[in-house]
Amino acid sequence: MDFSFTTDPGSLSPIALFLQADVVVKGVMVGLLLASIWTWVVIIGFALKLGSTRRRIAAFDRDFWKAEDIDAFYRLHADSDLPVARVFAAGVVEWRRSTASGPIDREGTRSRLATAMGSAAAAEVDGLADRLNILATVGSVAPFVGLFGTVWGIMRSFTGIAAQQNTSLAVVAPGIAEALFATAIGLFAAIPAVIAYNRFSHGVNRIEARLNRFADGFHATLSRQLENNGAR
Repeated sequence: MDFSFTTDPGSLSPIALFLQADVVVKGVMVGLLLASIWTWVVIIGFALKLGSTRRRIAAFDRDFWKAEDIDAFYRLHADSDLPVARVFAAGVVEWRRSTASGPIDREGTRSRLATAMGSAAAAEVDGLADRLNILATVGSVAPFVGLFGTVWGIMRSFTGIAAQQNTSLAVVAPGIAEALFATAIGLFAAIPAVIAYNRFSHGVNRIEARLNRFADGFHATLSRQLENNGAR
């Protein structure tokens, strides 16, 4: 297929196919191209965000387990927007509430700590994965939008055949090529979206697992402190 940028009516270049297309098919093509651009903006932005978040979580986790004073570490990171820092903050806040006055219910405190940190981890994962629905939508809808453009273009070609009463390939081919080009653009938008969605979903799942591991480890630390303090 010739992809040179010519507008010759007999050409199969992208620009020629677009200019020769029906207004409905043109609208489909423009919409799909915008969806493709939007998809790549989301992909690039999410990839950078996911990589940065993973590195910062790893650094936080490493620093936390080296820290000797949890209260001082909390004061240092209380205002952080990092997901693991918010899980940590949720645990500290619940710990302080549950142990503010005695007698302390150890099992109740453990249960509330687990709930507080689990809820915080789930909320952080939901926020992190918020824009993935864009990729899922483009990946699932774009091929059908392109197919709609193809069906419309083929219908237009058949109408042209009936009007000219000529079934030669020279009459049919341009219209069919324009129609199929709409499907190609739909796939061009959908394929990267689907691949990125699957890849990013795996990355988000890994972050969720790391948050849960941190929450479990911090929960165990606080549970040991309950035991060491002889709380009842």
